[in-house]
Amino acid sequence: MLTLLQVRTSPVISETDPSVSLLSAATRLKRALSRLSFAPPVTHVYNPLSYAWGPYEAYVRTYCAGPKQVVFLGMNPGPFGMAQTGVPFGEIASVRDWLGLEGKVGKPKIEHPKRLVTGFDCPRAEISGQRLWGLFADRFVRAERFFETHCVLNYCPLSFIEATGRNRTPDKLPLPERLALFAACDEHLRACIDALQPQWLIGIGDFAVKRAQALFSNGAPRIGQILHPSPASPAANRNWAEIAARQLEALGVWKKP
Repeated sequence: MLTLLQVRTSPVISETDPSVSLLSAATRLKRALSRLSFAPPVTHVYNPLSYAWGPYEAYVRTYCAGPKQVVFLGMNPGPFGMAQTGVPFGEIASVRDWLGLEGKVGKPKIEHPKRLVTGFDCPRAEISGQRLWGLFADRFVRAERFFETHCVLNYCPLSFIEATGRNRTPDKLPLPERLALFAACDEHLRACIDALQPQWLIGIGDFAVKRAQALFSNGAPRIGQILHPSPASPAANRNWAEIAARQLEALGVWKKP
């Protein structure tokens, strides 16, 4: 059952629609990831595909119900974005006010006291998501217009947290853990791209573009990259939206306005 409170479009979903394949792939990924284990310094692992499945399902059914020309690929959930809402780069205000989605979010099996999941009641803003969806809102105005040809996915749905509450990115995991994780996430990404059939797969940052290049080396889809919007990047703090737009225009993904 969807936990969607507000939907600006109500597409009729058929069994051949890409959104059905994406949800099936996410279900398989969720099952595969549940069999993995991670050693210290990782002490907590959050999987929003489990405790925030409702908003994620609503996002996919509402906005991924058709082939896309461009798929943007992120790395993994931010603590105040997808970890709270289940939506890739899911900064609360962007998801609620621009995407028009809101729903019930549960709790991780074991919650870190410094990284509480409060869903759409989270008072913190995920700057990366704020910047990403803000760029799309400025360019396309309406979410429906953006999603006619675009989509945003994350490569890995897991958030890794150390004892201190510090975030640990997937590329920093020990090699055996990383290989097992990548095998499951690679399979999921292949299924998504097969369903959506995009012309472009745009990695948001170095990690995402490297995973894209590792999987799709035959030129279909074409691979590109934009600067990650994280505030931890000094370059991203200098008008990230303008930099990313110029990168997409230079690739030929977007036309100059």
